[in-house]
Order: sequence, then C-alpha cells, then structure tokens
Amino acid sequence: MKKKSVLDAYALLAYLKKEGGHARVLDLMESGDTDLFINSINLGEVFYIFARARGNQAAEYVLNVILPSLPITVVDNSLEDVIEAARLKAVHALSFADCFAAAMAIRERAALVTGDPDFKKLGEALEIDWVC
Repeated sequence: MKKKSVLDAYALLAYLKKEGGHARVLDLMESGDTDLFINSINLGEVFYIFARARGNQAAEYVLNVILPSLPITVVDNSLEDVIEAARLKAVHALSFADCFAAAMAIRERAALVTGDPDFKKLGEALEIDWVC
C-alpha cells in the first residue's frame, strides 16, 4: 500500500523555485511509493506568492501547465474540513492556511511535507517529513 503525504505551500514552492527542500519533494514525486496531495487553500498560497513575485502570467502557468504535469492531487475543502482547520487555529499559533494542511494530514493519516518551522508548534499531533 502506498504512503500518503500532504504538501504544504512551503514544500511545493521549494520544488517549483528549486530552493532548499527541492530534492526531497522531487524524491517523493519520483519514488512511486507515495501518493501526494495538496489542499486547495495551500495551492492558493502558492498562486498568490508567484503572482506577487513574478506576475499573474507566471502564477497562471504554474497552475495550468506545471501543476497538472506533477503527481500531486489537489483536494478541495468541505465545510467539515474548514471547521477542522478552524479547531486547530483556535488552539495553535499557526496561520489559517497552515491549519488546512495540518488538518488534512491528520485526517488522512498522512505525513505533512514542509520546511515551515511553525509546524513544530503541533508537537507530535502529526508526522512531519521535513524537507530541510
């Protein structure tokens, strides 16, 4: 059975920008033994970061050309998902977007792939695959 991993914006940005952590994300994509997911909220983060840094055309290219070529499934949110993220936000000092990634990883019993040190605040509430 394949493992499950949830990418947060940090991990996908590291891959796309070939920054620290890029190799770990690439390894997960190429391994074939891990199903990769990203929450639509976290994908929205990636989009706006690209739009701010490189313009809307670059962000649209990532969304419509690069992302569909990657072995990553984008998962939309139900009301239940939103409430689970809100429950985490009420207790932990994380951004609301980070709470979506964490809630999804917890729900799916998946590792959270990130390099964002803010996730250390969750302690052992979820498995983290640190990219750097």
